[in-house]
Amino acid sequence: MPSTRPVRAATDFAARTDDPDLVRSVLANVVQGGWCHPHDLHAELRAGRVRHRPAVRAAAAELVAGVRSIAEGRARDALSATDLPAPLWNARLHGPDGSFLASPDAYWPEEGVALEIDSAEYHYTRDSWQATLRRRLRMEARGVLVVSTTPGILREEPADLIAALQALLALGAARPAPPEVTARGHAQLELPLPRSACGG
Repeated sequence: MPSTRPVRAATDFAARTDDPDLVRSVLANVVQGGWCHPHDLHAELRAGRVRHRPAVRAAAAELVAGVRSIAEGRARDALSATDLPAPLWNARLHGPDGSFLASPDAYWPEEGVALEIDSAEYHYTRDSWQATLRRRLRMEARGVLVVSTTPGILREEPADLIAALQALLALGAARPAPPEVTARGHAQLELPLPRSACGG
């Protein structure tokens, strides 16, 4: 049966559709699923000569910033239309003792504010919902202010999310010091990519 690498399959798909959400989903899934590093995806998109396509260019820019899902991409779009500071996407948060707390969808380290986008699809079971609450409690116990939303609210009422973020970012900025939380694992890629990163 003919087959190819997932990163090549994703690139071929992106070359054949103009639906921004489909492109976002496929490119994000190939990275989020661990099939390739964003560097590899960018190299493949360049080799396939599809990076110039608007939907591909937008999705690729999101992956460079650390965005890993359609919902996060929509959140980034909503935030980019405001004067709110840019967050870290999918950073890993650790307490002062090095213990892992959570990896929120977005995090503002100076204000100590996290954004969690929770879909019922992934929190349908009792165990999944409790795991979500335990993650949130770990962040809140360290002083992180958490804003929660769903993909549906984000899609239909983004102004509600922005208002909540504005309020909590203001609260966070007014505190004497941000919570004792370290954000690790987030590294925004640099473009154009160095030739060594692409195997060229």
